[in-house]
Amino acid sequence: MSYVSSTVARVIDQINRSYFLPAIQRPYVWQPDQIVALFDSLLKGYPISSFLFWEIRPEHRSDWEIYKFIENFRFGDTHNEMAEPDGRDVVLVLDGQQRLTSLLIGLRGTFTVRSKYGRRNNPDAWSRQRLYIDLLKDPAVADAEDPDAEDLGITYGLRFAEEEPKSDGDHLWMKVGSILDCTSDDALDRLADEVRARLPADTPRSMRRVAEKNLDRLYRTVWKDGVIAYYTEKDQSYDRVLDIFIRANDGGTKLSKSDLLLSMITSKWEGVSARQEIYDFVDHLNSGLDARNEIDKDFVMKSCLVLSDLDQRYKVGNFTTANLKLIEKNWRAIKTSLEATLRLINRFGIDRENLTSVNALLPIAYYIYRTNCGSLDGSTPFEAENARRIHQWLLGSLLNGVFGGSSDQTIGTARSVLQESLQASREFPNGALVSRLASRGRITGFDENNIDGVLEIAYGKRNCFLAASLLYDNVNWGSTQYHIDHIIPRSLADRKALMARNLSETRIQQIVESVDKLGNLQLLLGRENLEKNNTPFSQWIRTRDRDFLERHFIPNEPDLWDVTALPEFVAARERLITQRLRRLNFEPIASGGSSALPQNEVGALGN
Repeated sequence: MSYVSSTVARVIDQINRSYFLPAIQRPYVWQPDQIVALFDSLLKGYPISSFLFWEIRPEHRSDWEIYKFIENFRFGDTHNEMAEPDGRDVVLVLDGQQRLTSLLIGLRGTFTVRSKYGRRNNPDAWSRQRLYIDLLKDPAVADAEDPDAEDLGITYGLRFAEEEPKSDGDHLWMKVGSILDCTSDDALDRLADEVRARLPADTPRSMRRVAEKNLDRLYRTVWKDGVIAYYTEKDQSYDRVLDIFIRANDGGTKLSKSDLLLSMITSKWEGVSARQEIYDFVDHLNSGLDARNEIDKDFVMKSCLVLSDLDQRYKVGNFTTANLKLIEKNWRAIKTSLEATLRLINRFGIDRENLTSVNALLPIAYYIYRTNCGSLDGSTPFEAENARRIHQWLLGSLLNGVFGGSSDQTIGTARSVLQESLQASREFPNGALVSRLASRGRITGFDENNIDGVLEIAYGKRNCFLAASLLYDNVNWGSTQYHIDHIIPRSLADRKALMARNLSETRIQQIVESVDKLGNLQLLLGRENLEKNNTPFSQWIRTRDRDFLERHFIPNEPDLWDVTALPEFVAARERLITQRLRRLNFEPIASGGSSALPQNEVGALGN
């Protein structure tokens, strides 16, 4: 392999003119301190590894999706803008995207960061910063003002800032990108004169020399030294280039499988921008529905395998040309099924805050895909019954961690159960799923072996709502705000308040440890919870209907409703919850049965 050397300036000039990115590349992921470290290495004369380019012949330019490098980066953004190849010489960067993007940002662009506690949707929380260099910072002398930089090996005075830092007798700041105006030695001399004019008259000669040396070093690093060593692949075979790409990136930041697979799909699908299509679909699932979700490209790509009845293992070898054609044929139905699945679980009150395993959604998506039943949001007996079945089965799967760890075999078993069951009935086979998965050691139901684990789930845990919603047959949590409420108010279990009641330290500790347990939690409409506030339960319950206690599995023992009896209250309610869980055998109940919550309380958890 014959490598060619080039300067930073020449390469930067070709970015987004001739140099672009293939769809195979992952998004830009570097942090500002990594950009600083890269420029520091270049100024020191350190090698920054070689680059790998792929030259596309004009007749093949339209065969590939190409993307622009990001010049002005906003932290958290993951999408590169597409580029049109017409009339361009196209060279795709196979290895070196992170470094070249960092050079582009440092010399010509910006890095927008969010303040530590700022909200993403608050414009004032964002700071658009550029890279600056302190020309008076001697790289041979330790920086007493920034020992952290010294620890990281950064010895040049480089820093990202929103505005140019203030210069004084010890610091002379200059935007690093200013060096791009030095297209000749004469231009450098003019810039050097400007730098000298900015120095105070009493600046020591030694410091002036440091500034001159740093400026010259920056100029030579960008314009003179051939620090960019690259090899250009000219073969037009996609398979060969993909293999080169995988090997070239194996030692660096690992690519996700979806990055590779999106590239493969892009090259095989016709008339569809696969990468943009899937990116847009993921954004829609996460931000375009009634609730916020956290689905990624990998889940969508794995769903394509599962729903298309292909080998469910998520590996590149399963995305053959034939399989990609089948996925392309099924893509519209796959999208419809995944969206219906997310809408359904969002109605259950399950979203990014409490969905502990996205793989648990695959059997549901497969069922919806095969039956074309949509999100089961109607009021027919079939829709109501199967929404209930799916709800109970999903809660059991999530709370028992059925799809935790390596779950490919579990997914395959669940799909086989669905395939067999759907030959005889369109009902969701929750009973068959529980039975078959249990035979493989994946327990979905509740018995003496795992009920205690549910009871240990406490307020504030990610799966707390999942556990609390097990107590109700209602599935429509997604249209009204619901709160997780402490039956015995937490404010009454305050240590100081309990001490004022002359309770022993041992008893106080027992009460404090009981207040957040599942046995003291219920689901209430948000407005009801706000109305209840810190009202003692013995007073508040008088305002409720006579079935309230039974509906929420609360012991009808008024002596236990005082905060001083909280440990006994929790123990008594846990016995009622245990009885409820034992009855959850995941077999169908009579269609048209009443919800555990009255009709005017059908709603959703407010997260």
